[in-house]
Amino acid sequence: QVRVVESGGGLVQAGGSLRLSCVVSGSTSTIAAIGWYRQAPGKERELVALISRGGTPNYVDSVKGRFTISRNNALNTLFLQMNSLKVQDTALYYCKATKWGLDRTYDYWGQGTQVTVSS
Repeated sequence: QVRVVESGGGLVQAGGSLRLSCVVSGSTSTIAAIGWYRQAPGKERELVALISRGGTPNYVDSVKGRFTISRNNALNTLFLQMNSLKVQDTALYYCKATKWGLDRTYDYWGQGTQVTVSS
């Protein structure tokens, strides 16, 4: 029943900025973490930024200092502010919410939003 919907992707010139949004619907009371992943053609999907329920952020080294992850208190809305974009940032960006079960976690993925950075 959990739905994850991303938005905010688009085409931007190198050095520009974009802000991605993710809305998680359904029960979010057991969300443990929520984050952004990306996948470029021919490459593995990688973690870009993750924020825990307690608000602690983590970033892949390649985006540190340029991207900022944030969320609302209910953990049902997630943002990724992307500044100083590089061509190498071009990818399909996914939002993923992780929920706690009794003995395991469950992951919920969005459909992705395309970010294309041109030179």
